[in-house]
Amino acid sequence: MSKRKLSRQQRWRIEKVQAERAERATRHDVQEEVLLAAGDYGAEQPGRVMAHFGRTLDVRSDVDGESVRCHLRANLEGLVTGDRVVWRGRTDAEGHIVEGVVVARGERESVLERPDARHQLKPVAANIDQILIVFAVEPEPHANLIDRYLVAAEATGIAPVLVLNKVDLLPDDGGELKTLLQRYAALGYPVVTTSTSCEDGLATLLARLAGRTSVFVGQSGVGKSSLIDRLLPDEELRIGALSKDSRKGTHTTTTARLYRLPAAEGAELIDSPGIREFGLGHLDEQQVTEGFVEFRPYIGQCRFRDCRHRLEPGCALLAAVEREEIHPERFASYRRILDSLEVR
Repeated sequence: MSKRKLSRQQRWRIEKVQAERAERATRHDVQEEVLLAAGDYGAEQPGRVMAHFGRTLDVRSDVDGESVRCHLRANLEGLVTGDRVVWRGRTDAEGHIVEGVVVARGERESVLERPDARHQLKPVAANIDQILIVFAVEPEPHANLIDRYLVAAEATGIAPVLVLNKVDLLPDDGGELKTLLQRYAALGYPVVTTSTSCEDGLATLLARLAGRTSVFVGQSGVGKSSLIDRLLPDEELRIGALSKDSRKGTHTTTTARLYRLPAAEGAELIDSPGIREFGLGHLDEQQVTEGFVEFRPYIGQCRFRDCRHRLEPGCALLAAVEREEIHPERFASYRRILDSLEVR
């Protein structure tokens, strides 16, 4: 389809609207620079971004723990929830801080990224200590789905933790899920079991959250929102309903926000749909291979440098599977993931 040509008047209107938007966006920046230069803002102090709203942020002060609505300095871009920042506050006649301006961003210890509409990686949260991959007894979890989340988590460099929710629905002997969890635990992954239906069902989870900044990921219906609702009883978090027919649900949270968890000392949670659901579309074959932690000792040991670990002679991964050093089901899951990426 050919591109529609615009008349001179239409082009003028578009340029006028764009110019007005740019002027509105920079007007406050200019005012802030003048106020900063005039000393109308107080001394610099550290804080952390709790939520991001375009050119404004909610910043929690490290000094008194209070949240302040801040603007971004004109030359500062790319901040996300969880960033550590330096900011300055402006006070009213009574000495209360009424607003602030962020003047610098601290160094990031970790960053969680997702591809945007143009398939470019875009940061969505920073300074995360662990990614909690939530699955549940119902809907029935599949090892390949868990493996996909683990590979995605491994690619971020942020430690993954497996969280089995709704354990009150497990049979007394643990069933097949017990065997599956033991397999992941043997690979070195922390495994946490939890339930919102038991009085002390969150005890193990809270112990894991203490002293760390975490995010929850997992498919719809596994109870992420229910867990967060229990962890944050004073927050209004909407919970997607679990369909009695399909046994699946949906989440409805919208804005990335950092919360302090009152029931676990030093625990913080960053919650957003953009964090809860992330896939593998931005990863290449090598990154997927490295995302299987038990493969790493054998990577680069194949006879051929370009080995794709299918039927090639001298493949170190295939040999490890035959020696039962790599579980055949994990290797089959790896092949399914690669096949799914090839047909995207």
